[in-house]
Amino acid sequence: MKLFKSLLVAPAALGLLAPVAANASEVNFNDVSNYSREFEMNSTTFANPSSESTSTLLAGGEGLVDEYDGGFSETTTASFSVDFATGYEDGTDAGDSLGAYYGFQIDLNTSFTGEDSLDVSLDGGNSGGQVTELDLNSTTSEALTVDGVSYTFPVMGATVFVGDNMDGSTLFSTACVYGGPGNNLDDCGNGSSAIGSGSGTALGASYAFDNGIAVAVGYTGAGSSSSGLMTKESNDSVAAQIAYTGDLFSGSYGVSFTGANVEASDNEGRNYYGFNGYWTPSDSGAIPSISLGYEKGTAQNVTDTRQWFAGVQWDEAGPGTLGVAVGTIGASTDGPNGPGTKSASVRPHDSAPELVMYELFYSYAINDGMTVTPLIYTKETVTGSDDLTGVMVKTSFSF
Repeated sequence: MKLFKSLLVAPAALGLLAPVAANASEVNFNDVSNYSREFEMNSTTFANPSSESTSTLLAGGEGLVDEYDGGFSETTTASFSVDFATGYEDGTDAGDSLGAYYGFQIDLNTSFTGEDSLDVSLDGGNSGGQVTELDLNSTTSEALTVDGVSYTFPVMGATVFVGDNMDGSTLFSTACVYGGPGNNLDDCGNGSSAIGSGSGTALGASYAFDNGIAVAVGYTGAGSSSSGLMTKESNDSVAAQIAYTGDLFSGSYGVSFTGANVEASDNEGRNYYGFNGYWTPSDSGAIPSISLGYEKGTAQNVTDTRQWFAGVQWDEAGPGTLGVAVGTIGASTDGPNGPGTKSASVRPHDSAPELVMYELFYSYAINDGMTVTPLIYTKETVTGSDDLTGVMVKTSFSF
């Protein structure tokens, strides 16, 4: 592994942010933070040129009116975020080259009754290349696209949602408090049972009891216009979860069990069982929180799969948050030479080697709307290839 070389490159990657930090320090962010990161889009936000009582909205703000009987709801809010990432990953065809990418997101939220929520997410970006390990928005044309639409509302004490391009596990309460930026370990070992495909029609419901128990169900359908939903030709996924939270040893803990049936492209159903748990101390300074996860997959005429994760996180490590995690890169099965063997000859659904990833991150806030997160990681590969080592820095803005 080239970890030592990576550590030498880390200061260089951080140096790319120095001009940004220098410029940021010249701004009075106490005044900037007075602006709400969510603004209310109401009747005075936009003027309707077709209305006789309004005038055209100009760039400087001229034309705004005090009264308007149409337009956006007074309960509509919007929040924005921008991510910049620089980094590299050795051992790839690009050959240790440095990449720089961005992601942009707009979240629109509207309530009609005060208890419901209509949510629309718009994404854009150009992530890829050397920084795919960071979870950034990516589109081939860098165009702003609709990433998801959902409507959440209460029904007899339960919470229900329907949507498109959403995860069926949107209302699940998976027991994990690790918040690393890595794209492989952010599912806490619960990769398949959470039916988190993020595409297709989705719906679900959850109910929280007063004794700390919460239950939830979810569905994701990947049917096309010809196959439909919940048909033999469509690939449907259903899942259920039960979770519990309580107090233990001067802290709090949570456990969850998730079961799912996921149909694959061969129309065969695969069953997944995910177990997750965490413990977090009341004093988050000296003692870290602990998160664990394990998932097993079974199906007829298919080798069982497994996936695991372990992570610790100090929420108050100096001015920021420090986290360390280890886990498998996706699901693995028994290799041709025994369990967990790394092999270049992998047969689908029969042999997938257990490849392990290690990551270390430190996230700290420059101010209320700007956060910098360096990340160092290593990833195992199949036999005959060097392990991959990556050094990346993500700068996030929210407003």
